[in-house]
Amino acid sequence: MKRADAMDCAFIATGHYGQIRGENGRGIISKGVDETKDQSYVLWGLEQDVIKRTLLPLGGYRKTEIRQMAFDFGYPELAKKAESYEICFVPDNDYRGFLKRKVDGLEERVNGGNFVLADGTIVGKHKGYPFYTIGQRKGLDIALGRPIFVTEIIPETNTVVLGDEVELNRSEMNVGGINLVKYDHIPEGMEAVVKVRYKDKGTLANLYDAGDGLTKVHFYEQVKGIAPGQSAVFYEGDDVLGGGIIRR
Repeated sequence: MKRADAMDCAFIATGHYGQIRGENGRGIISKGVDETKDQSYVLWGLEQDVIKRTLLPLGGYRKTEIRQMAFDFGYPELAKKAESYEICFVPDNDYRGFLKRKVDGLEERVNGGNFVLADGTIVGKHKGYPFYTIGQRKGLDIALGRPIFVTEIIPETNTVVLGDEVELNRSEMNVGGINLVKYDHIPEGMEAVVKVRYKDKGTLANLYDAGDGLTKVHFYEQVKGIAPGQSAVFYEGDDVLGGGIIRR
């Protein structure tokens, strides 16, 4: 957007699979036609002035159609390019290695924290809280005689909480840093489908004001692996109501 301003351009265009339209004076983001490639989830944080100047030309097509267009316009190599599901700025998909390379002395600072159970019982030592994710089972290097999962991460104390798979289930969460897209406010108790990760199919929930800038999300059914720090995005049909960052 800064470059567009410098070049006196009215709009910018990106390759995200999503759609934008104007309605009731607001710019509204909605899912792309190809739901298998939909990227509306990652666009929840755009402010209105940005949305209104953004074009998403791929949103009305399926990925197969875009590939065919590339081929027809004389770019066969591009048309045949393999799919990528990696983090765009971590080409080898090793986010742990990325953190180690980018944060000097990280390993030394965080190595040796405690693995604990929900009741606080210490059951081992870990390599540092940044290297674990909610729901992780493999690569824990700890044996407790049964399948065990990361159920909570407490950065303040460099603690990783372990538990059974059922302990990953939650029926509510708080979301902060809210950015509203479709409306300028959400009515108390409004029903929405809420996604807690990019590939999440979404779960029906009610939204409530929890005070201190937080929105409480109460799900109709248990949701597995809710991870603080991840985006939570609220949908009304195919439209993005808004979103925020999951808090503990």
